[in-house]
Parts: sequence; C-alpha cells; structure tokens
Amino acid sequence: MTNKPSNTSFYSQIVDLLQSARNQVVRIVNQTMVLTYFEIGKMLVEEEQEGKERAAYGKKVVKELSKVLTREFGKGFSERNIEQMRQFYLVYSKPQTLSAESKNNKPQTMSAKTISETTSRELTKDRFILSWSHYLKLMRIGDENERKFYEIESYKNSWSVRELQRQYDSALYTRLVLSRDKNKVKELSEKGLILEKPKDAIKDPYVLEFIGLPEHSNYSESELEQKIIDKLEHFLLELGNGFTFVARQKRISFDDKHFRIDLVFYNRILKCFVLIDLKIGELKHQDLGQMQMYVNYYDREIRLVEEHKTLGIVLCQNKSESVVEYTLPENNEQIFASKYKTVLPSKDELKLIIAERNSR
Repeated sequence: MTNKPSNTSFYSQIVDLLQSARNQVVRIVNQTMVLTYFEIGKMLVEEEQEGKERAAYGKKVVKELSKVLTREFGKGFSERNIEQMRQFYLVYSKPQTLSAESKNNKPQTMSAKTISETTSRELTKDRFILSWSHYLKLMRIGDENERKFYEIESYKNSWSVRELQRQYDSALYTRLVLSRDKNKVKELSEKGLILEKPKDAIKDPYVLEFIGLPEHSNYSESELEQKIIDKLEHFLLELGNGFTFVARQKRISFDDKHFRIDLVFYNRILKCFVLIDLKIGELKHQDLGQMQMYVNYYDREIRLVEEHKTLGIVLCQNKSESVVEYTLPENNEQIFASKYKTVLPSKDELKLIIAERNSR
C-alpha cells in the first residue's frame, strides 16, 4: 500500500495566508504607534503653549511625563524619546507628508486624526506608512523637499532603515537634483523618482562604495566588473527603479568581429535595454563611439518593435564634458557618460560638483 502524497500546495497556501496576516498586523501596529507618537507630540506642543515660559515649562512637562509613562509602561519613554515625539509633530504637523496614494505617484495631503477617530482600516490609508525608525531618520533631514523625496522612495522601494541611511549617505537626492531642471526637481519631492525618458534614469556620479574598492588604487576593469556582480543587488539599488540584470560580457558579432558588452540590464519602466561599459581612468571619445556601436546593434538586432530605444551608459573615473558634448550628437537621448566613485563623496566634494555645474 502506497502512501498518498502530502498536499504541499494546500499547506503552503495556509502558511502564506498566515504570513500575510502577520505582516498586516505588524504594519497596522507600526502605523498605530507612529500616529500615537504624533498625537503625543501634538499634545506636548499644545500643553507647552499654555505655559508662561515655554522652554522651561516644556522641559518640565517632558521630564514629568517620562516618569509617569516609564512607571506605567516600562522602557521606551525616556526624556529623549518623548522629545523626539514632540519634534516629530513639529516637523510633520504641516499637511505635506506622504500618503499611501504615493504608490500611484499621486501624493495627497491629509490632516492628522486622533486615535479615537481612526480605525485600523483607515490607518493603512493614512499619512504615516513607514516605521517609527524611518521617521526618526527622516525628521533629521532639514530640507523639506529632500525629506519628502526620501520618504516617498522609502515607501515605493520598500527600503529598510539601513538602505534609507545608505541612500541618504550617498547623497542620492543631491545627485538627482544636479541633473534636473527646476520643474523636475520639484517633481522629486512630490512623486519621487519617476522614469519617463532615458535621461531620468541617469545619475552623475554613481556611488559604488558597497563594492569595497578604495577610491585611489590599482584595479582593472574586469576586477571592477566582478565586484559589481558580487554586489549585484546593491548595484541594482544604486541604478534605481525598474532595473533587472540580463547579462555580463555579452558577446555580439558581425563581419567576423567579436565584441563584449560589460553589463546588460533591462528597465521594465522605460521598456528598454540598458548597456553599461566600465572604464578605468579618463573617458575617451573612442569609448563613446564604441558604446554608440553597441546601442545601434541592440536597436537593430535585439530590441522588439514595442520596446523603446536602447540606453547606453559609460561609467568612468573621470570625464571631460567637452569630449562628451562634441562626440555625441545634439539632442542625444541614448548615450550617457557618468563618473563613478568607490567611496561616499564628502559634503565638500558635493559642493564642488554643484559649483562646477552652476558655473557652466
């Protein structure tokens, strides 16, 4: 007598259902906690405003409240934590914060509701949809537009707090601002990074600190490529939204000649192939010409009719803007040259980049 096979699919469905329910509970608990802290901050500010000497009275209230809450609920209500709740309200009291509607790229404003007025179902649609740890990081970002950008991107890309910190440390917002006009900069704070045309996907510089190579050391293009492949997940995050990996050292052949493209990606949002060539040292006009050949080949031999034109990116350590300008055709929308850095840029370096851009 043979045993019947176990109904693995049936069991898996139940496991998935319970896991989904657990995740939903965690989300609701997190959102309830964040909204509660917002309300505590609001009450503190309103109470403080009743005092004759606001600063001194406010400190006294925080100190006494810390004692009461610690006695009642235990750890987690130090004076510092309560002060953070107060600061959270001051930063987010304006109707400017990300809503769940941002997943449709349509942020909406919403006035704060008290806990008693908000049901668990409504919480999932309310303004605070990240964890308290995310907001502790976000509210330390002084520039409102920059803060809103990182909040939207954290939600859209499911960034952990660690990844949010990494993107902030790499000055993602600043790098994107450098390559956009005023209208596009405003859009960053309202919708996050939206890819509508090839240029929207380009950063300059790219920061590859996760590969572990020093800024000034001797390494080959193949070593750089291998490091990127070893950290492919991180590299995809650095590239941005919608990128998927296709191939490395992709061979193309014609007229008995063979060429290899370092890295090939596909962007699901732009619906096009993205070819990347890695160059050590100064960018040469031959490098751009070679990329133009790769792009032309993909456009004529690989891409489908319904797909958009291929995008080519040459990543180099240094580049001359004049070489790029005079090598590429006017109104170029397919070939781009970007610098890369293997260490996080300092604030002084970013200021220098901004000054150089503004002086052109």
